[in-house]
Formats: sequence, structure tokens, C-alpha cells
Amino acid sequence: MKPNEGIIDRGLRVVLGIVALIAAFAWLGAPSGTILGILAAVVGMVLLVTGVVGFCPAYAIVGIKTCPLKK
Repeated sequence: MKPNEGIIDRGLRVVLGIVALIAAFAWLGAPSGTILGILAAVVGMVLLVTGVVGFCPAYAIVGIKTCPLKK
């Protein structure tokens, strides 16, 4: 898997993933099993993992790259 996310994209994903996870567990009721809480937790985890790894499968399918090209 070649990275397809730039540094700004990765940083935003990590921050938004953490915010989504905090919201899911603190306010949206993920531990008690609410649909919105579980959905926010899943979205937060996906954002966090793709941001840390630097690879987004959806970007790969569509052909998007936000990382700079190596010359």
C-alpha cells in the first residue's frame, strides 16, 4: 500500500477521528449502544486509522492522491 494522503489530510483525519471518538463516547452514547454513538465511533476509528497509516482505500478506488509526487 503506497501512501495516498498528504500531511495536511492525515493531520485533519487524526484530529477529526479523535473528536468523533470523544463525541461518540462522551455525548452520543456509544457505550450504551445508541445507533448515532456507534456510527460516530466507527467513523472516528476509520478516520484515525487511515490518518495514522496514510492510506485511504476510498482514495485508491477513486484515484485521488493528496500526497506530493516524488520526482
